[in-house]
Amino acid sequence: MAAASWGVAYAAVEVTWALTGTTVPWKAHSAYPQEVQLFLAALALLAGAAGLASTRSLSRPGRAGVATVLGVALPVFAVGTVGLPVHFVTLATLSGVESATGLAQVLLNTAGAALLLLVGLSCHRRLRGDCPRCGRPHDGPADGPLAHPAASRASGRTRVAVCVLVGGLAPWAGVKTVWTLGGDALGVAGEDWQRITDAGASGPARAMASVGVDVTVLAAMAGLFLLLALLCTWGQVFPRWTVVLAGRRVPRLLPLIPAWLTGVPLALYGAVLVVMAPLTAVGVLPQIPPSPPFTTGSGITWMAEFGGLAFAGLGTGLVVAARSYAARTRPVCAGALPRVPR
Repeated sequence: MAAASWGVAYAAVEVTWALTGTTVPWKAHSAYPQEVQLFLAALALLAGAAGLASTRSLSRPGRAGVATVLGVALPVFAVGTVGLPVHFVTLATLSGVESATGLAQVLLNTAGAALLLLVGLSCHRRLRGDCPRCGRPHDGPADGPLAHPAASRASGRTRVAVCVLVGGLAPWAGVKTVWTLGGDALGVAGEDWQRITDAGASGPARAMASVGVDVTVLAAMAGLFLLLALLCTWGQVFPRWTVVLAGRRVPRLLPLIPAWLTGVPLALYGAVLVVMAPLTAVGVLPQIPPSPPFTTGSGITWMAEFGGLAFAGLGTGLVVAARSYAARTRPVCAGALPRVPR
């Protein structure tokens, strides 16, 4: 039902924008054509209908039709979430919203991708004969009480993998910190960097820069805090320093939703930069023209590579940690638990 409601709402918004000629940017200096908006509206309606149909008993052709619609719609709307990290950084750094319609489009795509992913997972479980709610085979209804596992931390292998991945933040954060402190790096003078960033920065961002704290690095630190919550037991049971909430179970989706919504787009965006920068350096792709405060093409290419390592590392780390957290905190229907003989 949620997917169907989203499909109707998404289609209504897209059709309204298309008919009124509203500009909806999908990247810098580019907007969605009207034809694309109408296509997305029709696809959202089909995807919503497929989600509604998936809750009913279907014949083999019906199941194949639902799978086909989900297989087409999910990647389309997932690609539309790529701009989410950019909007998140601008909001977290108090830089304002560049485009309200662009942000709304990304949020609508993100909600749709998440709902369609859950629909696909539920369909897969039904085909296996498992409970569509908890994924375990059991008798009885799928709407009874849930049993939650005890708090546990991620395995050593997962923790090591995440540490290696987030190590990609070091070059990017290091260079930004050098610039913020007034030093020179990659052909960029610290004074030039500070002058340009101050011109477009808000009051809080300018205040943090004055003490050597780059707001984008601060946003990355928030991502690291989320990573720790996903890996440690205090991400499942509120610790003592939360005072009022101490000892209570953390709602499972509280860390998972931001982890998935930021991790997947960050990983995709970073992967593109990681591949693009070397190809640019060797001449396969056109050189990136330097723009202030960068003075050389090599400097901006290196920074693109550092950014790619940072975004891909943090994003993939969030995905890996979220996968572990989801598995460790996965509740099961009480009917799936073995009965203890009296």
